[in-house]
Amino acid sequence: MHGVKASGGEAIGGGSADERRLAWVYLSRVVEGPCAALSALIGSVGVVEAARAVRECALPEVLRGPTELRRGIDRAERDLAHIERLGGRVVTPDDAEWPAWRMLGLGQLDPAQDADAAVPLVLWVRGPRSLLETTERAIAVVGARCSTGYGNHATGEIAGELAAHGWTIVSGAAFGIDGMAHRAALAVGGMTIAVLACGPDRPYPVQHDQLLAEIVDTGLVVTEYPPGTSPHKHHFLARNRLIAAFAEGVVVVEAGMRSGARNTVKWCRRLGRPAMAVPGPVTSAASVGCHRMIREGEAFIVTRAEDILDEAGPLRLSLPATVPPSPEDNLSGDEALVFAALPATGSRLPRGVATDTGLPLPAVRATLSALEIAGLVACDANGWYRITTRPTSATAAIVAAHERHR
Repeated sequence: MHGVKASGGEAIGGGSADERRLAWVYLSRVVEGPCAALSALIGSVGVVEAARAVRECALPEVLRGPTELRRGIDRAERDLAHIERLGGRVVTPDDAEWPAWRMLGLGQLDPAQDADAAVPLVLWVRGPRSLLETTERAIAVVGARCSTGYGNHATGEIAGELAAHGWTIVSGAAFGIDGMAHRAALAVGGMTIAVLACGPDRPYPVQHDQLLAEIVDTGLVVTEYPPGTSPHKHHFLARNRLIAAFAEGVVVVEAGMRSGARNTVKWCRRLGRPAMAVPGPVTSAASVGCHRMIREGEAFIVTRAEDILDEAGPLRLSLPATVPPSPEDNLSGDEALVFAALPATGSRLPRGVATDTGLPLPAVRATLSALEIAGLVACDANGWYRITTRPTSATAAIVAAHERHR
């Protein structure tokens, strides 16, 4: 396959690195968003040859329509200069920063089922951190634009705790839950990624201009749309697949019956990642969508950061329960001999113990008294017997279960 990144991060296929970068950026503006047919062409002939084919309209029928409107617009050099003036960069599949393993799931979806099921051609990125590194441990937190005080509080608690523990918070920079998730991460000095449905130079919503500027300072603002692109309704639906793809799972905090957050959950499920929803008051219209997703099995119910990590975090294997050593493990000399001579069940008289151990009878009696004081043995009418000090199998099972859920 040509024009794609090799396993070691080096691009293969025709053209120099500069030629490929210009080709990627040119094609990014031609289609402005996901285009599975163009991705397939690039995979077949390489990005430089695909760009030439688009310019000359030497294309299969399936690509002529999507490329007809803008194939004559080649602003690649100006777009690169523009993003550099913003302090940003374009990240292509040729680059080491490209989150290839995150994008892998998108490349395996069936575009016949959804036209947006495609890997982005490039990603326009602003911010000082590596996109690859910041998406290694990430959780998406999304929800209603018209959030309630309850939803804001729940988002602040969950996103803040996840960010404080080193998890990147991914969201869409919208009003309500999205904005709260970003602010919670910033408040604890954590990492957050805002995924836009417009160009990297177009803060949207405009009222979040300052919030996005704060994210650019310490986190990342990411979009697949070239500079100057205005937000449109279908851009938001396509953007949601990237929010899902960048994260280990998606958490929805408040969603109405027709919330766009459910679209993000759809992408999350199609990518094989856990979708989660925070329940709200049964009287709250803002939580109807969350309750429906939980009831219909689309999302796991979660109420705290620990629940989220149980579903989406790294596999945490339970260690065997640690049973403290029993006192008899430290016995030595006559005490060890006498204790070992006592049966696991039943009783023995001191004379039988003396015969088995070879110890004098007075020594056996003195040792049994010492073991009794230590709480290891006792006597009844039938003789001396051990006192069980290790947990029974049932007790051990209870201890193990407790340790697993600590």
